[in-house]
Amino acid sequence: MTEPGQHAAPQASGQTVLGSYATYAEAERVVDHLSDNGFPVERTAIAGRGLSSYEQVTGRLTTGRAALQGAVSGAVIGALLGWLFGVFSWVDPLISGLLLALYGLVVGAVLGAVLGALGHAMSGGRRDFSSVPGVRADAYEVVVDSELAARAAQLLDAPGAPGRGSATGPADRAVP
Repeated sequence: MTEPGQHAAPQASGQTVLGSYATYAEAERVVDHLSDNGFPVERTAIAGRGLSSYEQVTGRLTTGRAALQGAVSGAVIGALLGWLFGVFSWVDPLISGLLLALYGLVVGAVLGAVLGALGHAMSGGRRDFSSVPGVRADAYEVVVDSELAARAAQLLDAPGAPGRGSATGPADRAVP
């Protein structure tokens, strides 16, 4: 890392960090500002640094809830398959696609519920919760092609611009 006011020689990647931001929304606002001012944003990127994965627990998973989730999934798949069979007349053309979709929905819901309940029961009490996985970053850096870094920095230093986060110059640090 270079001292403030010094410029690093661009690395082989040819991109320079324009600024570092605490949230993705802040970095997104910077790129949006560049876009609004005619900057070629296809030459920029938002890079998350210090990534960590997490899992947000959404609730307890009971056999009933597993059966319900399986029923919903099965109903959607069954209705779609029934509708496709009806549309392409793969079954007797006298049966409408709507009726086949309804049959598929019912059969899919029943099979999905049974499979969902069985799957949960067979887990033996392991993982009795539902969750949504995600990824977080400690910081979000806006990087820009080195030959455009000075122009981008000028746009962000203008009055009313969102600013350049923790970066101190247009070519503070080349991206490794």
